[in-house]
Amino acid sequence: MTDKKSGGPLAGVRVLELGSSVAGPFCGRLLADFGAEVIKVEVAEGDAVRSMGKRASGKSLYAASIFRNKRMISVDLKSDEGRSIVARLAERSDIVIENFRPGTMERLGLGYDTLSRSNPGLVMIRISGFGQTGPYAQRAGYGAIGEALSGLRYLTGDPDRAPARIAASVTDEVTGLYGALGGMMALFARSRTGRGQVVDATLYESAFSLIEPHVPTYDQLGVIAERAGARLPDSAPNNTYVTRDERHIHITAMGDAVFARLATAMGQSELADDDRYRTQLARSANEEVLDDIIAGWVRTHALDDVVAALNEGGVPSAPIYSVADIFKDAHFEARDMLLRVPDDTLGTVVLAGVVPKLSDTPGAVRHTGHGVGEDTADVLAEILGLGAAEIAELKRDRIIVASPTTPSIIEKEVS
Repeated sequence: MTDKKSGGPLAGVRVLELGSSVAGPFCGRLLADFGAEVIKVEVAEGDAVRSMGKRASGKSLYAASIFRNKRMISVDLKSDEGRSIVARLAERSDIVIENFRPGTMERLGLGYDTLSRSNPGLVMIRISGFGQTGPYAQRAGYGAIGEALSGLRYLTGDPDRAPARIAASVTDEVTGLYGALGGMMALFARSRTGRGQVVDATLYESAFSLIEPHVPTYDQLGVIAERAGARLPDSAPNNTYVTRDERHIHITAMGDAVFARLATAMGQSELADDDRYRTQLARSANEEVLDDIIAGWVRTHALDDVVAALNEGGVPSAPIYSVADIFKDAHFEARDMLLRVPDDTLGTVVLAGVVPKLSDTPGAVRHTGHGVGEDTADVLAEILGLGAAEIAELKRDRIIVASPTTPSIIEKEVS
């Protein structure tokens, strides 16, 4: 399902992506999936993402995914010539994404005030640990650090253990998502005013936004939310249970009507009329006993039987999947969430699909992440009009890294 007319809803939008690691590149990847021309600037040794995660045939699998759909160029920002190249590209761009420590872009002569003089409509998405202002602005930060300060990490894990973490870069990606949303809102505002603006997206604030209900609760009641394991407090039943075959399933039946359906599926319909469980408030007050009842029923059945009974009864539930389970699931396949994408090194690699789904102008995966400097020569020639001799000189002086041959982007789009 490829939108051949527009190439996606962001076709015609040019994005210059600076910085490294996860949050900035994830933000750029979201825009690239929906048709933006994203030009990522890397250092000669490559983005830090290339050394994260696993490798196959010498290629970073993380980079194959998070750099997909982008044009990869390598420019030395420590040199005057390199900074000039980036400034000229920014002059011809709609959005600049950067996730350096605050003040770095200004020291490089690439701050928003400087770049917007020649491009007043420029939108700059600035991603950092703690924001462009405030007493913590200069602190170094990663997603896990933002989670720690935000209160989200305090809530993660079992109550009798130290705070845990999810084995994924969740806060980085949530921040990248906020950055992309802010960038789209800024472009929408520009369509009316003609002026660009700065989007200030932070790791700690993005994580903090996820604990929204606990803020007024503490303010009004002085209640400090604590770790609750798999359970969602004050939302009973909403927990993970173990089946007879030692599999895990999560069941959420907090609504009164849904709980009645769960009780019927369990063969214990009388529970829905019991004053201890009839309403959400009552169930939350008695969630320990209720969880024991549900756990007892689940424990006597195999996972497949529990899933079948709950699905038939209209009860929200799902087995706890590993990535191996996902690869076997027909729904992921049917929804194009497991994309088999051609790759020059790997032959074919499966990447996570495009989210969200748009009915008229869907996103697409056009190619996997390119190598360091693979598109440098093409970008400098097409956008800045540099000739082969100029590009060769920049390469000789190590201002740029440019592949000797730039493979054509795979024409077949996968969505």
